[in-house]
Amino acid sequence: MRNAFIQELVLLARQHPKIALIVGDLGYSVVEPFADEFPHRFINAGVSEQNMTGLAAGMASEGYHVFTYSIANFPTFRCAEQIRNDVAYHNLPVTIVAVGGGLAYGALGYSHHAVQDYALMRTLPNMLIAAPGDPMETRACMRYLVENPGPSYLRLGKAGEPCFHEQVPAVQPGLWLEVSPGSSEATFLTTGATLAHAIELQKKTEGTRPAVHSLPLWSMENKPMQAQQVTRYKYVTTMEDHLYDGGFGSWLLEAVAKNGGPTERLKIEALDPRVCGTVGSQAVLNLYGGLSE
Repeated sequence: MRNAFIQELVLLARQHPKIALIVGDLGYSVVEPFADEFPHRFINAGVSEQNMTGLAAGMASEGYHVFTYSIANFPTFRCAEQIRNDVAYHNLPVTIVAVGGGLAYGALGYSHHAVQDYALMRTLPNMLIAAPGDPMETRACMRYLVENPGPSYLRLGKAGEPCFHEQVPAVQPGLWLEVSPGSSEATFLTTGATLAHAIELQKKTEGTRPAVHSLPLWSMENKPMQAQQVTRYKYVTTMEDHLYDGGFGSWLLEAVAKNGGPTERLKIEALDPRVCGTVGSQAVLNLYGGLSE
């Protein structure tokens, strides 16, 4: 996903002279294509994520669409106050890019476990969450964010994610994207990299297989349309590499409950908090956390 991100960012920057990229002293072997082609729109802020975000807000107030880039929790929790007060409150076009969402950096321990980021970011008014499920959805999200600039959070996997779309799909905030057709009675609904998990489960399901949908763009403003989409199925199972509390499934449950929808049709598959104190590969930790077959 991160390679698709930087490739798409370069293409978009050629069309939009006000796109800028700020990194927190990382991204080497990934961000060079942008830095080499647009050196005057690339800044390494150093290991100073709070300053990185304040700088991005200042540039955005002068007409730039700024992408800040760092690993997992560093561009979110470390500078939550700046995101809340400088970016979201002023409705500025800053896209916070977190690479290694979920447990992608599981071998580095809890400091790199991005399993509470949805809970933080989805409570901020004006903030749009972009959690693509594969490289094509990454490109689709990038195009949408640039065409509709505002506060946004782009959560990426680390590398090597499989591609499930033959071409870049059309995406809209709050609208479910069918990735793999199946039963008209049940569906897996994912956001982010757990799309691969849902596709694998669908293949292994005997008998009538659930459909698989992805929701790569969502925010508090999209909640009203969720109840109607849920009513299309008798069973909707959400999947996410995030803790249950405050995550994507909780967001959907809140949305359906508030708008009089059938909450009894929902089942939430998310990570158990015990992963927080555990070190291991992404696959091992996802299994340990409850994303099993």
